Amino acid sequence: MEALFQQVLDRYPDKVKLVIKQFPLARHKYARKAAQAALAANVQGKFWEFHNKLFENYQSLDSAKIQDMAKELGFDMNKFAKDIKSAAIRTQIMKDIVNGKQVGVRGTPTVFINCKLVKTNSLFKLYQVVAAEIGKKE
Repeated sequence: MEALFQQVLDRYPDKVKLVIKQFPLARHKYARKAAQAALAANVQGKFWEFHNKLFENYQSLDSAKIQDMAKELGFDMNKFAKDIKSAAIRTQIMKDIVNGKQVGVRGTPTVFINCKLVKTNSLFKLYQVVAAEIGKKE
């Protein structure tokens, strides 16, 4: 999905903003830890690199693997350890979960454009929806 989002952002750089929300699924044992780690990675400016590693390794994910991925990406490990446990990150994840439940999120990834659920992984469909929304604003 990142590639799709990036292409939409590249096509509409001044008109589209991408907002990522965390919605760790309870059925995945390390999902919440991974969400915390992704937000801690964002603090170091490496959200997408870490996000990609998480998805590449989702079947073997555990606490040690999360730490290994952070080391591999050159994180400041002391800062990462502090940030991953921070109240601010835990609070943000809780807010994202509550918000997600309020709007009917059931799984990931889930895409909304101007508060409307978009069920697609097609670049063409994303372009259509984004273009239609931009047209409404102009």
